Amino acid sequence: MNNDTLRTTAEALFAAEEGGPSYIGLRESVRTLVDQLLAALFPRHIGAGCIDSPEVRRVRLATAEATLYSVLSFVLPEGADIETIADGFLAELPEILAVLKTDIRAAYEGDPAARSTDEIILSYPAFTAISTFRLAHALYVRGVPILPRMMTELAHERTGIDIHPGATVGPYFFIDHGTGVVIGETTTIGEHVTLYQHVTLGAKNFEVGPDGTLVKGIKRHPDIGNYVVIYAGATILGGRTVIGDRAVVGGNVWLTHSLAAGETIVTRPANEKKGAPPLPPQ
Repeated sequence: MNNDTLRTTAEALFAAEEGGPSYIGLRESVRTLVDQLLAALFPRHIGAGCIDSPEVRRVRLATAEATLYSVLSFVLPEGADIETIADGFLAELPEILAVLKTDIRAAYEGDPAARSTDEIILSYPAFTAISTFRLAHALYVRGVPILPRMMTELAHERTGIDIHPGATVGPYFFIDHGTGVVIGETTTIGEHVTLYQHVTLGAKNFEVGPDGTLVKGIKRHPDIGNYVVIYAGATILGGRTVIGDRAVVGGNVWLTHSLAAGETIVTRPANEKKGAPPLPPQ
């Protein structure tokens, strides 16, 4: 394009914008914030430097705090109490770390391939996704808009694991392998739950209002009890679907109804269909 065409196109693009606040630089700042928070939680594993001490953590927290204030100024409405929100979130970090240590323990005890907890922190994509989710969730429940979703979508980009920040997830949570896992906004997950790759905890359908638009803010996703195992490729849908404690959902199961505590559900192998001969013994 020549300069006149470029100018005309630029003016047309500018005129087509609806206006509103500027978010220039926000995506980059969110990426920085997540990395700084994880470095403050795990300074022996994440970020630059070679020592760990209370002073190192204080410096890293101060750096993350400055970025957090900047990001909150992007997403919160004018007049919002940024200091109270930021201070409350940062004060919760020791509690978040304590829960993350249960997730690390669940991964170590649940995966025979794990040689150490350090390996989990440094190399497991599920830990990256879960740790980012827990930070995002703490901001989500404080009513912070946009930022929590950007944080978990960053983890989604990095790991292939999609956890909405609105989900409620108990301690000792383990996702093995993890690629393709989707956990919807209104999902609740109890303690000691294990998911495998390509599990979907999603919505069965979407309620539509009188004007034809989707109704937001209602329960759409399943509730998962304690000590539940959900194997690869399983899809569990619906806001009224409840998976009871210690239930097992087999691989590739499509489930839109509840499962009682202790129950196991699996797909029927092709050889067990009516009229088909059984497989020979192994």
